[in-house]
Amino acid sequence: MQSTDLISCLPVKEIHGILPKEVFDIAVDSRSVQPESLFICIKGYTVDGHDYAKQAVESGAKIIIAEKLLELDYSRVACVIVDDTSRTLGLISAKFYDYPSSAMTMIGITGTNGKTSVSGILQNMLQGLKVKSALTGTIGFNLNGVLYDSANTTSDALSTQLMIHRAKSEGCKTMIMEVSSHGLVLGRLSGVDFDIAIFTNLTHDHLDFHGTMEQYGQAKGLLFSQLGQDLRRTKHAIVNSDDPWSERLKEMTGYPVWTYAIEKSAQFQGLNIKLQSDCTQFDMKTPEGIFPIRMNLLGEFNVYNALAATAALYTQGYSMNQIIEQLENIPPVKGRMEKLENDLPISIFIDYAHTPDAIEKAISSVLPYKTNRLIFLVGTGGNRDRSKRPTMAQKASVADYVVLTTDDPRDEPFESILSDLEKGMLHQNYACIGDREKAVLHAVSIAEPGDIIIFAGKGHEDYQIIGRTKYPHSDGNIALEAAKIKFQDTTSRR
Repeated sequence: MQSTDLISCLPVKEIHGILPKEVFDIAVDSRSVQPESLFICIKGYTVDGHDYAKQAVESGAKIIIAEKLLELDYSRVACVIVDDTSRTLGLISAKFYDYPSSAMTMIGITGTNGKTSVSGILQNMLQGLKVKSALTGTIGFNLNGVLYDSANTTSDALSTQLMIHRAKSEGCKTMIMEVSSHGLVLGRLSGVDFDIAIFTNLTHDHLDFHGTMEQYGQAKGLLFSQLGQDLRRTKHAIVNSDDPWSERLKEMTGYPVWTYAIEKSAQFQGLNIKLQSDCTQFDMKTPEGIFPIRMNLLGEFNVYNALAATAALYTQGYSMNQIIEQLENIPPVKGRMEKLENDLPISIFIDYAHTPDAIEKAISSVLPYKTNRLIFLVGTGGNRDRSKRPTMAQKASVADYVVLTTDDPRDEPFESILSDLEKGMLHQNYACIGDREKAVLHAVSIAEPGDIIIFAGKGHEDYQIIGRTKYPHSDGNIALEAAKIKFQDTTSRR
């Protein structure tokens, strides 16, 4: 791209040196700089890109975008000074990739819990409808069924625009994005033109970053306010009416608002819900009448997720018959109350629940068919929001036996995390085991035939962060292997 054309999207700038004629790439990591590229200095939590500008020049960068004048050889490189490089990254990235989000239906999903489930349900349904789609979020970047890794729920603005560009190039008609509050506040979604904004719920989480629930809720609301004000365009907001924050979010957009709920009357409402060990049945009230639903997804919370996904597809013109056919055939979302199939006398579930509300919902989803004990393993991450830990353990106390452990301990001692959790326990039937692998093994070791075990906090993840290193770890694999050994005599006789 012509360099003058590229930086024309920056309204206020100061240029030092001579701009090259063209730019062939953009980078925010000096190690990935290519010849004839543009390097943007981003201030991170632990690293400042300004410190690596010279390294970027040595690797071939011809333009440096920075927040201050740097000591560089201006016969070799141009330096563009801006007030905020993080915001600039979104503007530059969208311009470089020619605003790819405008070429597809963009669906953004925000909320404390349910983002991954709703996005997974939507992509599964679109695949069944033969619609090419892409998805980005906690699980990674899924492009037409091929999964690639991503570092965050909402990637940085450059990675986000690149993923959307790839989806467009692969012929995708729809792209679904999990939208985190961090991503919204930090400007990682700058330049993304959403067509549908979905709100799942707002419960206690990330207060170490946002400070208060009010600020947390306002951050989620940015997705709805950023739908824009050009009402000649067709856009939609979809909100969970059972969550009080929905009323606030309605005020943040001028576009049509669609509602879904279980408790309150809504355009899409779940009625007569029956929770079973292998399916969930309910009646779905819609603008076109009431339809009976039988789906493979377990738990009342998945009724909410199914309603949100249904509303999104309905706004795009799909018939209820098409939607229901797909909804009833989709498999469980990986790592979200996923029942691990086995020939064992116990039931094992893995779930991503890492908030008080999610823990409560995970437990309530299995209580209707519990015949013996419920064993619940709960862990929380180190160096993160400590205020939610006692409440997480309190919610877990509904289980007959609780194993308190860590999630990704990072640099925080096991004892510190367990001490905070232990403050919320409501009974004495629990164990404190900081090493998560040992905690998983302990949960299996005490299990008896007929028990249900839920391993919460990691879900689909196959690693654990200790210090700053990722180590291989899978709750499901560890639990299944241990359970097969423990019950091998039983399974051999079956």
